[in-house]
Parts: sequence; C-alpha cells; structure tokens
Amino acid sequence: MFNLPEQDIHLSAQADNKKHAIEQVATALEKAGYVEASYLQGMLAREHQTSTFLGNGIAIPHGTLDTRDMVKNTGVQVFQFPKGIEWSEGNIAYVVIGIAARSDEHLALLRQLTHVLGDEDTAAKLATLQDVKKFRAILMGETEDFAVQTENISLDVDTQSLLTLTAINAGKLEAQSAVDSQFISEVISSSALPLGKGIWLTDSTSGNLKNALAFSRAKTTFENNGKEIKAVLTIAAKDDQINETLVRLLDAQVQDSLLTGDISQIVTALNGVEVKAEAAAENTSAASDVVGTFTISNEHGLHARPSAVLVNEVKKYNATVQVQNLDRDTELVSAKSLMKIVALGAVKGSRLRFVATGEQAQQAIDGIGKAIADGLGE
Repeated sequence: MFNLPEQDIHLSAQADNKKHAIEQVATALEKAGYVEASYLQGMLAREHQTSTFLGNGIAIPHGTLDTRDMVKNTGVQVFQFPKGIEWSEGNIAYVVIGIAARSDEHLALLRQLTHVLGDEDTAAKLATLQDVKKFRAILMGETEDFAVQTENISLDVDTQSLLTLTAINAGKLEAQSAVDSQFISEVISSSALPLGKGIWLTDSTSGNLKNALAFSRAKTTFENNGKEIKAVLTIAAKDDQINETLVRLLDAQVQDSLLTGDISQIVTALNGVEVKAEAAAENTSAASDVVGTFTISNEHGLHARPSAVLVNEVKKYNATVQVQNLDRDTELVSAKSLMKIVALGAVKGSRLRFVATGEQAQQAIDGIGKAIADGLGE
C-alpha cells in the first residue's frame, strides 16, 4: 500500500524544458531520502530509451533497471507544472510523477493511480488545482463524494466458492488503498451475512481506509453450507458518506439489478443516479472477434518501456484491440493506450487476453503474440 505525504507534492512548479523538470524531480527524490544522487542519470537514460509520457497530461519519469540499487525507499515526488512541459512528440505534461521503486513496486503504485491516469477530467483538474490537500485527495482517490466505480464490479466469475468471490472483492479494494492487510485477513476469515436473494455481504470492523464497495457475481448459482450463493458485496466503510449506498442494498429493485444487470446498470443502481463513465467492456467476445491469450515473460513485468513497445505494435494494425489481465480480473481496456497498459499491473507470468476486431484483427493478434514472445524489446 502506498502513502503520499503532502510534502511530496509540489504545486505551481516551473521548468524550462523536460530535462530541467526531471532534474527537479530527481533532486526532490534525493532530498526525501528515496534515492541516491546518481539516480538522476538513470531517469535521463530511461527517458532516452522511451518516453515516460502516459497521456492526459501526465508523465512518470523513473530510473532504469540498472539504477534500482540506487533506490533507498519506494516513494514518489509529484510536480505540477501549470504552464506545461513539452515532453515528447508534441505531448504536454502538466503533472509529473517521479517514481523511485525497487523490484516491481511501481506497478502497484500505478494500479492505485488508475482512476487518474484514465480520466481526462480528473487529470485536467490536477493541472491547475492550487490546494495541496484537495490535490492529494484527488490523486489518491480520496474525494469526499462516494460513488461505486465500474472497475469494482466483477461479473460471470467462474467459481463455486464464496471465498473466491470475497477474495476478488478484497483484492480490488486493496489495490485502491481502500483497505489494509488487517481488513483483508478479517474479511476472508469472517462469515458472510445474507442480504437476500442469494446476495451476501462481507465487511470488517478493522482496516477501513476509505469508503469503497466491490461486487462479484458468480457465473452460476451454487450452495455453501446449504445456503444459495449468487453474488457477494464487500464493503469498506470509513465514515457515513457510504450510508446512502448501504441503504440502497435493501431495495428489492437494486438487488434485482445486482443479480441480472450489466456493469453499467449495477453501478447506476448502487449510486442511485446515472453516472458518467466509460462504457465497461464485456469480458466476452463476439463471434467475429479474434482472441489471443499470452503470458508475459519479462522479468520485471510491463513497466513503461515494454508497454510502449506493445502499444506501438498494436497501433500498426487497422483493428480495435482491447486487453485485460486475467490474473487480476481487470476489465478490457484499449491496448493502444500506454497508461492503460501500464495500469494493468502485469508482472512476469501474468496472462493477458487480447480481443481484436476489424479488418486486420487476426494480423494484430499474431503480431502481438510474436512481440510478447520476443520479449517486447528486452
């Protein structure tokens, strides 16, 4: 789990160019005790290898594999450049997140920041916001208004285990830093409570870091100790902001939506209003789709460089390509978005499922498979 102290956020910064910006970030990382002074050279070398611009005005400069031994402690320094910094190929960065991480710790951090990396409106707000407390709250997903997120809904889970459904929910909450390890331990070991109609509720009195809700629905109904199981809700409750949502869970129509609705319908029912969100991609594919599942063999997973190679491969083809990390039960996202590829959190051994449609769908899947087999440039 990652924490971001307010002193690691630098608003209204100024820099003449990208190199100057990275130098500021590296100096801040060193002063904070995260890295040695020589880490700067690794950050510049990484930028020379491949741009760390992710999109939506956000860049994540970090060192190379060779400079990981220069990292003393995992941490970040966040710089806001309201006037913008030209980062690469005409891309302008307004928020620069300098990362110091040993091993694959930065992947977990990027998963935690997914809500920012994939939301243009949120990223635009961070580019000019001058209140450090509000900036941090938005960056960490700690905004005051509670709303159920589409990424917290898992449908058609192929399992006959109540524990599996609970674990999926708990994993999603942990990835968003909504709960800590104590919550995970307690929610896994405690008995679920019946909500009605085969829906069960799990929660914990400990380790609730922020309000959040995750929902998993089994592909087929099963029994546990003689009780019918269709779906599980896992609740993290830090304060009463979540109470309105909890009350809705008792509504028969909301329960029906949980049991029969798609992701959008479920989120709408739980939030009580129509929500603005990207249409969630289904985890199924049409007959005309071409599907390929490949295992990542890169020692350090899909960090920025191999992710960029993968995105460049996908962009070669006249096809729409989506991808999901089967081992993290993620939704399908665009394989042409660097930020969304990095946010998949793929490590060595992760299985990525690609779904391609269009004129060159088969060529795209074949090319992706070969690129992954060849190590994505590593």
